Amino acid sequence: MIRINCDLCGKVDESLNRTLIENVELNVCSACSKFGKVLEPIKRPSAKEQHKQLIRLHDEKEGKIELLVEDFAEIIKKRRESIGLTQKDFAKKINEKESTVHNIETGAMEPQLSLARKLEKILGVKLVEEHEERHENIKKQKGEGFTLGDFIKIKR
Repeated sequence: MIRINCDLCGKVDESLNRTLIENVELNVCSACSKFGKVLEPIKRPSAKEQHKQLIRLHDEKEGKIELLVEDFAEIIKKRRESIGLTQKDFAKKINEKESTVHNIETGAMEPQLSLARKLEKILGVKLVEEHEERHENIKKQKGEGFTLGDFIKIKR
């Protein structure tokens, strides 16, 4: 689970609120919310979304991100069936649990990129795509560093 800390006190809180404090939107705990106007509670991403975020963070390299194709579950199941393997036989072949194969094929679980690469080789299908990461270019003069203000968007 990805933990989010309060922007003011640093406390890990399960119920953070997006709060306007001195014209700045911050994610703060319920105790620090009293210092400003609560705009909305922060919704926690689902376990699947958290897993995707972790994969993206872990597998970034040189401006490229590797992501699973959206219909990976259907592709794996169809290809496994076309070569005549049961989930049990396929699990033995790839040295994984049968429940793992079942969860991947139903979309309940996303395989890690290492497992996805193994499945690509064994099944002869494309499961991982490389995407370019886009960054906004912020022009700075030589010798100047970034400040926090370079990254904050002020809403008025």
